[in-house]
Amino acid sequence: MPLSEHEQRLLSQMEQQLLNDDPKFASAMKGSTRRAASAGRFLLGGAGILVGILLLVVGVATQQVAVGVIAFVLMLVGAGYAISTPKRGAGGPVGVVRPDGTPGPRPAGGARPTGRRARPAGPAAGGSFMQRMEERWQKRRDEGGGR
Repeated sequence: MPLSEHEQRLLSQMEQQLLNDDPKFASAMKGSTRRAASAGRFLLGGAGILVGILLLVVGVATQQVAVGVIAFVLMLVGAGYAISTPKRGAGGPVGVVRPDGTPGPRPAGGARPTGRRARPAGPAAGGSFMQRMEERWQKRRDEGGGR
């Protein structure tokens, strides 16, 4: 059953709201291409394991230890490749979170913002980690109360 225009508009608005509120989470959820890459890695790793098993059988049949060792290493590499996760491309994060807690665009060229101030260590840094997180949460709730 297709969505009505009103439902499509609401879905589009919710998607845009998610992109604005949490760009990192939104980019992580756009992982449909990740599944295809994982399937390809799984198939290639499985092929490596199968070739390794065949080489192992050949090594045992011909009584050549070197072929057996190479086959075992090939099987290990194939299994490791199959279960590993692909490295992320040059895309990187969609945006950054500003010090006041609002999302913003990624800096040009992917460079980190300059002029970052060093955070003092210890309790003089503005309270514990949890206290700072609670303060940020309260600030977000207070600012976004009308939504």
